[in-house]
Amino acid sequence: MDERSLLLLGMLKSQSQHGYQINEFIEKNLSRVINMKRSTAYTLLDRLCEQGYVEQRTEQEGHRPVRKVYTLTEAGEQKFNELLREILEQADPMTSPFDVGLMFLDHISHDELRAALQLHLQRTHQQIVVYEATPAHGFGKGVDIAMRHRLALLKAEQSWLQETLQQLSP
Repeated sequence: MDERSLLLLGMLKSQSQHGYQINEFIEKNLSRVINMKRSTAYTLLDRLCEQGYVEQRTEQEGHRPVRKVYTLTEAGEQKFNELLREILEQADPMTSPFDVGLMFLDHISHDELRAALQLHLQRTHQQIVVYEATPAHGFGKGVDIAMRHRLALLKAEQSWLQETLQQLSP
C-alpha cells in the first residue's frame, strides 16, 4: 500500500463515488500533489475491492451506461487510518532524478551546466507562480496544508538553484 491507496480510501471516506468522479477529482484538484493515471486508479480500486477495503456495486441512471460505484468498508476505514498514520509518521528520503543528474555534472561543460540549471530555475519559478495562484481549497485544512508544503519545497529548490548558479558564476 502507498499514498495512492491512501488517496483513494480517503476520497471514499467522505462518500461513495463512481470511478469517473474519482478520476476527475484527482485530475482537476490533485494533479499537482500526486501523479496517478486513470488506469492506475481503476487497478488500485479493483485491488482494494479484492482486499475487502472497498465494495463495488453497479448502478444505472436512465439510459446512461452502467457505472461502478465504490464504497469504503469498515475494514477500509481501518486501513485508511493505519495508512494515514504510517505516511504522516515516516521520513522517507526524498529521491529525485535531478539528484542523479547532479552526480554526473562533471561530464558536461560549465556553460551547458549553467544553461540547464537556469532552465530548471525558470521552470521551478513557473511552478511556484502556479501554486501561489491556486485558491484555497476551502474544505478542511489538509489540501491547503499539502499545497503549502509543495510550495515550500519548490521555494527551497529555487533558493538552492540561485545559490548554486551564483557559485558557478565566472
